[in-house]
Amino acid sequence: MIRIAALVTLAVVVVTVSAVAETTLPLVWHVESADGDELDSHDADVPINPASVVKLATTLWALEQLGPDHRFETRFAIRGTLDEATGVLDGDLLVEGTADPDFHVENAYLIARALNAAGLRTVRGRLLVDDRFWLGWEGGSESKTGAGSREVAMATRLRDALDPARWDRRTRRLVREFRARAGIEGETPAIVVEGAAGVRSGQLDGRILVVHRSNPLRRVLKRFNSYSNNDIERLGESLGTPAELAGRLRGRWGATPRTLNLETLSGLGSNRMTSRHVIRLLRELDATCRRLGLRIEDLLASNGCDPGTLKHFPRLSSGAAATLVAKTGTLIRTDGGVAVLAGVVRTAEGRRFFCVAAPRSGKRLVGAREAEERWVLELIQRHGGARPGECGDGVGYSDDDVVVIREPAGSCR
Repeated sequence: MIRIAALVTLAVVVVTVSAVAETTLPLVWHVESADGDELDSHDADVPINPASVVKLATTLWALEQLGPDHRFETRFAIRGTLDEATGVLDGDLLVEGTADPDFHVENAYLIARALNAAGLRTVRGRLLVDDRFWLGWEGGSESKTGAGSREVAMATRLRDALDPARWDRRTRRLVREFRARAGIEGETPAIVVEGAAGVRSGQLDGRILVVHRSNPLRRVLKRFNSYSNNDIERLGESLGTPAELAGRLRGRWGATPRTLNLETLSGLGSNRMTSRHVIRLLRELDATCRRLGLRIEDLLASNGCDPGTLKHFPRLSSGAAATLVAKTGTLIRTDGGVAVLAGVVRTAEGRRFFCVAAPRSGKRLVGAREAEERWVLELIQRHGGARPGECGDGVGYSDDDVVVIREPAGSCR
């Protein structure tokens, strides 16, 4: 591991080449102190596509609207007659989602185990989910299917995940790793659905057997931000539209649609912010975290602490741990491509909020990241060198802190 001194030495080496890099690959940037003083700026009021740095805005909105400890509930109910002696349900298994964005095969395993404990093993009828239930990843808005087909796909995924006889190689591997991680031994639970997988609507008209409560929102957000997962868009079901979020931010900051506009909640598409806006966003997120008893490191990846997209900046990632907490943004084709790095660095002179971007760099992504990395190393050196911090909450799994509740007999909706 490169310690602080090595990191500063490296910064001195690259100072002489940074100017050359910038002439071939222009950068825009903005830097402020912890007190809000402007320290360095170049084209900071020119609108750029911030790519996945948009996720910072979605994160702030989610914290403000839902709170860091919010849990998404998914309810599993039966409609029909359950023979508890045989475990056979003559009827349907129903699922009511509340837009949990981070429900996966491992979570379905926990549900199968809880349903087995409640006496259910075989469903003679169908498995029906609503339009606020998802299982697994989709990749954000670029891969959304048409109305109705998405829900059928999710129902089919759940039916397959509940029944070991339907597992593919990937699912078997995920379950094997999950059982080892969670220390689970013994018989593998199973729910066999003999009917079709389909869609339900309206009020949940069955007897609830099991309720699944997700990880706290703060942990969900840390996973989405560290890996820059575009399915963070799913939070829109609980929050609102990108246009509503853009309107909120413009109202706060006095921005115009030309300089601040959001097409998605993930950063896919043609979004617009300035580097100055990104710093404003970072500062508000940092202040909100402090108000809620968190640190920004609990929501974003830190170097030397967390896996994720910071790996694309290896010299920053290998420095003294927790000197950098940041969000990456990358687009290959949209608006000619862009690479963005925005966050907070700890230096001898204090914390520095920064945003550096390489617009229209899609065909030169590797070079853009190298130029941005050199720029950040120079920033650290100019302010006295790096100072280590403390890692935030780790990037875990979707099953780490979930709660699965068996409802008492007779519970219904």
